[in-house]
Amino acid sequence: MADLSVNLRGIKLKNPIMPASGPLVRNAERMMECVRQGVGALVTKTISETLGLAHKPFLQETKGGAFLNSELWSEIPIDKWIGEEYEKCRTLGVPFIISLGYTEKEIEKLAPLVAPYADIIELSMHYMERDIEPVIKALKSVTKFDKPVYIKINPGMTKIGWYVKRLVEEGASGFVAVNSFGPCLHIDVETGLPYLGNELGYGWLSGKPLNPIALRYVYTIANSVKVPVIGVGGISTGEDVIAMIMAGASAVQIGTAAILEGPGAYARILKEVDEWLDSHNYKSLDEIRGLTAQKMKERNANKSSDEMRGLTAQKIEERNINEGAIIFEVNKEKCTSCGKCVKSCPYDAITMKDKAFIDKNKCYVCGLCSTICNESAINNVK
Repeated sequence: MADLSVNLRGIKLKNPIMPASGPLVRNAERMMECVRQGVGALVTKTISETLGLAHKPFLQETKGGAFLNSELWSEIPIDKWIGEEYEKCRTLGVPFIISLGYTEKEIEKLAPLVAPYADIIELSMHYMERDIEPVIKALKSVTKFDKPVYIKINPGMTKIGWYVKRLVEEGASGFVAVNSFGPCLHIDVETGLPYLGNELGYGWLSGKPLNPIALRYVYTIANSVKVPVIGVGGISTGEDVIAMIMAGASAVQIGTAAILEGPGAYARILKEVDEWLDSHNYKSLDEIRGLTAQKMKERNANKSSDEMRGLTAQKIEERNINEGAIIFEVNKEKCTSCGKCVKSCPYDAITMKDKAFIDKNKCYVCGLCSTICNESAINNVK
């Protein structure tokens, strides 16, 4: 069994998995269930100065697989969190992260109330890129309580490297990437109306479609600053966790998958992470953390932009061939002759004989066939 422990600069987790701020951590009772499912840390639902009473309905899984929400922050009064909920959570034996939002003034008012209960304070603020100064002021109002402060990053930000470097200079201890994406709109064609019940019908996107965006932000942040990054967004399998760690994440938060499947998703995903590490002969998460950056350096070592600039398409193609560019081949033992790859190949390079056959003279090495094969029967080889 691999070592799944994580050290967030002195705060030790038995494993990298924690719930994301949302309905599954809306109170201490729900958080207790997360702990029973084996999470390595707890994150609370975001509290703000007022109650977050959302217009109903406010959660939706679309037929296309996206998950939308128009939920607001905690609907529990602050005095109940401080008087009851936080105290219960502190007895559960895992590190405790308290999420605060959303404005500078609200965070400044709430920080002294929650700091005694928190191992880490997570700040969630909207419209972050418009003006960094309110974020810095909120950060400084919390760091004076001598608690690590992690900033939750919103997707859609552009100068992310500059942004996180500035916040680290101002005292940020780490980052959580990313928040849900939005606003988005989904319409029920039978009624002509959005399903979500708020005034505009808008929602924020999470779940699997958010995962590639979240990975990119984690990768960028991890390669811009030397502080922990907690990856969140579309994580639903053990392999998703592995990818986040390879991108540079120290730990992960999981929300949508556990909403749709129930808290048992945490135990399942944790088991899948352990099995993946064992099957690939890794002894700990440290062995794969940041692996993607290392692999990218090796891949690009002989392909600098200066050398490639100005080359014709033909020359680049010849260069790739000479360097031993990848090709795709069919494993006939795994191929079930389903024909999915034949239908989807945009270059007409695959035909179905007894098994799928790739014509290397037509194959443009786009890689689509390898990703859509349900049996993993098409793989790249040198």
